[in-house]
Amino acid sequence: MNCLKSLCLGILCLFTYQYTFAQDIIRTEETDTIKRWTGKNIVGLDLTQVSFVNWNAGGENSISGIVKGAFMRKYTKDRFVWHNELIARYGLNKQDGRESRKTDDAVQLNSTAGFKTDTISNWYYSAKFNFNTQFTNGYAYPNTDLAISKPFAPAYIFLGVGAEYINKDEGFKAYFSPLTLKNTLVLDTRLANQGAFGVDPAIYDINGELIRSGKKTRTEVGLLVTNQIKKEIFENIMLDHRLSLYSDYINHFGNIDVDWQLQLDMTVNKYVRASVATHMIYDDDIKSKEDVDGVQVTRGPKLQLKQILGVGLSYAF
Repeated sequence: MNCLKSLCLGILCLFTYQYTFAQDIIRTEETDTIKRWTGKNIVGLDLTQVSFVNWNAGGENSISGIVKGAFMRKYTKDRFVWHNELIARYGLNKQDGRESRKTDDAVQLNSTAGFKTDTISNWYYSAKFNFNTQFTNGYAYPNTDLAISKPFAPAYIFLGVGAEYINKDEGFKAYFSPLTLKNTLVLDTRLANQGAFGVDPAIYDINGELIRSGKKTRTEVGLLVTNQIKKEIFENIMLDHRLSLYSDYINHFGNIDVDWQLQLDMTVNKYVRASVATHMIYDDDIKSKEDVDGVQVTRGPKLQLKQILGVGLSYAF
């Protein structure tokens, strides 16, 4: 009987020890998993207001604002890195006697997974995913009857594999992909029938009857090169430079789609920041539109340029 009691006591002690050891392992794995994920969130509001009362030089009262957010998540384990970034911006301008007009509108999702063969090299074998669209309709002001763009019209998807060079000390990244799929979505029937943003337009007979609707997607395979520099160039001044160059292998190879964003963030204090940003786009498939005597006229591709100067509140957490 004493032997049986001793055996039972020994088994109980063994199970207690195993349970305690297993719990320690679980807690250690949970801690390691949490440490592998790092993240940062930044939300902000830029406001500009101009008001006149008996101002002899003239002028119009106006107010404009841009709400923006950037959310980053990074997973690191040994030689594997997975970086995710969501960027959202939306801006409006209102002047006396005029409808509200959109000044900025963007939704961007960037995700890059990379693996390097040793701990010394700065080169990664990488796969990259990018998605871009907008929140609301866009117009060729003052014409607000017909939208020239809508959410998911267009939307752009890039998916490719290649090699990426990362220098953390210099805040430098360069990505080269010899095989990247670019998919353009125009999920609006009217815009797709017009052939907007490079999709195949609708086909009509001589009487104007629809024979075939416009395609809502356009798929390309080509070469993608991107570069990003994000670093503090002076005290409290952060530079964020992003350049993307893409050329389709099949459709006019050598014609390069350019997307270049440059932003300077200047920190006043913990919550107040000023920013200067430019965004330049050239896409051979995007035809420009102009308002001529109240009628929208389609022109050839042109260089698109946007510049923003803002001062406002920013909160990071």
